[in-house]
Amino acid sequence: MQNVSKRTILWIVPILIIVAFWYYYGPQEEITDNEYITYIKQSKIGSTQDQYEQALDASCSEGKWVYFKTQKNQNVVEFKGACEIEGNQQDVNLQFVVEDDQKSYQVGVLLLDGEQQTEEQRNEFLNSLPSN
Repeated sequence: MQNVSKRTILWIVPILIIVAFWYYYGPQEEITDNEYITYIKQSKIGSTQDQYEQALDASCSEGKWVYFKTQKNQNVVEFKGACEIEGNQQDVNLQFVVEDDQKSYQVGVLLLDGEQQTEEQRNEFLNSLPSN
């Protein structure tokens, strides 16, 4: 009878560890509206007067803004949508890394159809967004 209880405990411990990892590191609920998203939406593109929200809404369909925090504790705002680029409809993921005080940000990675673009390609995409 003792062997059965030891085996049971040996199964329970790994299962509890897996459940704990799932709880802390598993999928999180998407945050689609907070102050970081509002900050990026209202930010100007480069030295223009155009805001990201209006420019991306004008050239992309199915646009969605998502906020998440990285394991390095960075605030990331991501735009996901389907945009027409060079005559083709492509899935776009554009990330912005926002400072905690929301006084500055950096334009991060641009993915087109899941493929990471270079910094030059990202800047070309941003420059191609329509003006108001």
